[in-house]
Amino acid sequence: MATLLAFDVYGTLIDTHGVVTELEERLDDPSRAAEFSRRWRDKQLEYSFRRGLMGAYVDFARCTREALEYTDRALQTRLFEADKDHLMGSYGQLPAFPEAEQALARLAKAGVSCVAFSNGSQEAVTRLLSAAGLRDRFEEIVSVDEVKRFKPDPAVYFHLRQRLEAEPADTWLVSSNPFDVIGARHAGLHAAWVRRNPEAPFDPWGIEPDITVADLEALADYLVPAS
Repeated sequence: MATLLAFDVYGTLIDTHGVVTELEERLDDPSRAAEFSRRWRDKQLEYSFRRGLMGAYVDFARCTREALEYTDRALQTRLFEADKDHLMGSYGQLPAFPEAEQALARLAKAGVSCVAFSNGSQEAVTRLLSAAGLRDRFEEIVSVDEVKRFKPDPAVYFHLRQRLEAEPADTWLVSSNPFDVIGARHAGLHAAWVRRNPEAPFDPWGIEPDITVADLEALADYLVPAS
């Protein structure tokens, strides 16, 4: 099926809600941790989209910090600056999804080429994947920071192919984010949607993923059927 798999990082390989435990320890009302995490992630992506439209690119970490500041204000949680600094540090060491390492190991054993492809900077993604024990599973890390655009700008998918000297027909994006899947398909790539929430709808744009899987183990099952 594929000669190259480009894996989105945040939300696909790495659990962005892995910060909930830290939030529970730092919020006055621990029951709001999951809501805080969701709103933080949503606003992080919104800020990257808005900056992309404005042509006002900044490092993804800045979008993350500004989203943290916004969420703190919106929920009136009144975090101390030290708490915010700690949470940003935790965001740089988020855990991998439990099936990620084994699935990537199966793909590597089968000779499938895998790269990481992220809105995060190369330094941040390298550190994140290393902390999660996944860095050695990827031949390359490709960051949008190299072109100063954010997904789903077509320029980032073109950069991915150009950087890896890959043809569209041979290049697959693997992502849990529908906007990323649609962006890749719009740019002429193939795409696999990792539908981690079975109740999550896909955007009704008339652009569909080539395949949909429940998690990365299911992706490996599809690509490397058990003999």
